[in-house]
Amino acid sequence: MNEIFKGTGVALITPFHKYGTIDFVTLERLIEFEIKNQVEFIVALGTTSEYPSLSEDEQMAVLDFIIRKVDKRIPVVAGIGGNNTNHVVSKINNMNFDGLDAILSVTPYYNKPQPKGQYLHFKSVATASPVPVILYNVPGRTGTNMSADTILRLASDFENIIGVKEASGDMNQVMSIIKNRSDDFLVLSGEDALTLPMIAAGADGVISVVANAYPFEYSEMVRLGLIGNISDARNYHYLLFDLIEAIFADGNPSGIKAAMEILSKCRNTLRLPLAKVNKAVNIQIKKAVEKIENEKN
Repeated sequence: MNEIFKGTGVALITPFHKYGTIDFVTLERLIEFEIKNQVEFIVALGTTSEYPSLSEDEQMAVLDFIIRKVDKRIPVVAGIGGNNTNHVVSKINNMNFDGLDAILSVTPYYNKPQPKGQYLHFKSVATASPVPVILYNVPGRTGTNMSADTILRLASDFENIIGVKEASGDMNQVMSIIKNRSDDFLVLSGEDALTLPMIAAGADGVISVVANAYPFEYSEMVRLGLIGNISDARNYHYLLFDLIEAIFADGNPSGIKAAMEILSKCRNTLRLPLAKVNKAVNIQIKKAVEKIENEKN
């Protein structure tokens, strides 16, 4: 089962119409674009989807739409997490998991739980979930790091906790997890710029933002890295590196939506409290996109 999550998962954006309603026509085009360009799986309702600014009804509508349009051609993972354990468990208990292959569950944010609280939170999530669970450690957003020890303990104690999306940016922590994990526990990058170095250290793939814009190039980098062809993978890494730097310079998903509009893939419309990137960053993104397009051609 874990093998299907090796490679590149795309943290899919949610396209909006000019006045902020969900643009399902464009969402379908984006789904087809990602599948055609060979990403290994799709992540719905991740950070990049702007799920905190979607109502619960909208979240379920987006997830159901993605599951229906993907139609089991590739796996679908749904982001289900929060800082209220009882609410997360209730959401899992009341959810229809048909067509859903796993959940991605973020470390509780704002509350800043200690390791014991993190462990007990994910024990509750794992016990409730009928599908595999991928942990999501992103201290830059949550305010709290989940240590390698806590991640490895959860992996050991709960069979359906199958991996971690590691976005701490701490390569020592990443390598500690990889060194001490069981053979079937996945380590996925949560930092697009660090994916290739993590794969070189033994990681299994990525859940990516930049793959929204360049799914083939980024997925091919990951595939080459996973078979040990670091030299060719490095070419893709540096092809996309300036864009990766630029799209995170003024916040995610503001940056990737700016890039997608430049590429004529969707409107650059966000929901508050997110706003468009500043003018200097938009110029930086545009230059990076133009450079990639010129090098591709």
